[in-house]
Amino acid sequence: TSAPSPPDRPTHTKQRKAYKYIQRMGRSLMLPVACLPAAALFVGIGNWIASFTGGDVVSTFLTTAGGTVLNNLGILFAIGLAFGMAEDQHGAAALAGLVGFLTPMTLLTTDSAAKFLGYADATALQEGAANTFNAFSKMNNGNVFIGILAGLIAAAMYNRFHRVKLTAALSFFSGKRLVPIVTVAVMAVVSLLLLFIWPVVFGALTTFGELIMSLGPIGAGIYGFLNRLLIPTGLHHALNNVFWFNIAGIDDIARYWQGAAYQGDPVSIAGYHPGMYQAGFFPIMMFGLPAGAFAIYKNARPERKKAIGSLMLAAGIAAFFTGVTEPLEFSFMFVAFPLYVVHAVLTGLSVAIAAAMGWTSGFNFSAGLVDFVLGWPLATKPYMLIVQGLVFAVIYYFVFDFAIRKFNLMTPGREAEEAAVADEAPAAGEDKYITMASRIYAALGGASNVKSIENCTTRLRLVVNDTSLVDQDAIKKTGVPAVKVLDKTNLQVIVGTDVQFVADAMNDIAKGVTVGGDTAPKA
Repeated sequence: TSAPSPPDRPTHTKQRKAYKYIQRMGRSLMLPVACLPAAALFVGIGNWIASFTGGDVVSTFLTTAGGTVLNNLGILFAIGLAFGMAEDQHGAAALAGLVGFLTPMTLLTTDSAAKFLGYADATALQEGAANTFNAFSKMNNGNVFIGILAGLIAAAMYNRFHRVKLTAALSFFSGKRLVPIVTVAVMAVVSLLLLFIWPVVFGALTTFGELIMSLGPIGAGIYGFLNRLLIPTGLHHALNNVFWFNIAGIDDIARYWQGAAYQGDPVSIAGYHPGMYQAGFFPIMMFGLPAGAFAIYKNARPERKKAIGSLMLAAGIAAFFTGVTEPLEFSFMFVAFPLYVVHAVLTGLSVAIAAAMGWTSGFNFSAGLVDFVLGWPLATKPYMLIVQGLVFAVIYYFVFDFAIRKFNLMTPGREAEEAAVADEAPAAGEDKYITMASRIYAALGGASNVKSIENCTTRLRLVVNDTSLVDQDAIKKTGVPAVKVLDKTNLQVIVGTDVQFVADAMNDIAKGVTVGGDTAPKA
């Protein structure tokens, strides 16, 4: 008899590890992205003042201050990813990310690269190999691609070496002090490889960016569709980086906010205009989704309308003002996935229409009212985005209402059996975040089951020993919009924009730190 076939479990394990790594990377990317609203505030106010004064010292000072973030995104991504991907998120990892980024920035300037490649200087390199010169001219503090690479390598070095003990003579450099040293050494080798690889990579990324831009509104629409469709996986963050930052030469956010002061290469492709990969999201997030939320509320069972109304109202307001849509999207994403696909299609259509009509606006955080107001002075016919939003609100309401009734979609409030009702509110004097954290932690199985507690913008990202031991109904009773089990050890709880407070409280509970006046239980 032949030997039995080897089990496929290792492959599945590798796939789960890869998926978990990408998920963690997506969450870590939100750290540097969270700095962008500061740039929006300074640039937005500066441009508002300039629209009245024609430009003065104050407006110039403010817009230049906004450039502090926009011109140094590579540094921010290196630090943010190194910190976020480190297993205990220690500052030593962030420092390693910084020195890791500075290594190729120093070794691969145009002058240095020219000499390494046998040219007299940068001018000779430009004359003899223009494409190579262009590639290394992008080795600056705004290079997000190198920032991401340096951050991931620094985090890997931290996770591998931060507990290493050297001999007594070198003991001072043991542990966390060793990490930046190793990171510089590794990044020096990477820089040597990049000396030959980077021109090829840069050329490929630029070609991809030019291809997408050459598709004009159609390319923008495809991006908008994929942006929403990838949200369940968390991979939309990686996609956004290609279009919003200077990875493939598109750099839509910086081009929009900095305008004529933009320091990168100009775009000569017909049909491209700054903001075309952002503008079409405003009609969806400010108008379309809130209207869809109203349709969901309308179709809820009578006995559930009050609870669903509160959920939809809170989620709709968050989408309108801040552009944070995950609490609303996750409320129907899994229970009515065909409706979510319709939402993704409508988003792509909205982005394509705005791009085709030349109606532009931009954001530094998300497409909500705050960014819309700040970006108004730089926008082109932004009032038409409001008109488009009102039209899409009507479309969303009637499409959602029809689809829910026609296909009997189980949107929130339409469950065959009455959904679990949220537990009573915290007693007077209790912190609602601590109360929610305690209940969720207990429902996860406590210290015997919980391994890791992290969060992104709206979700708790949790690692447990066994997800089958998690009481999902008990978690839902805390009032969260959704619980998503990824595999046997990973799950996510959609909380909303207050997730950071819940995550902090849960970590305090896990560590046995005093919360709310009492020592947190470890069980």
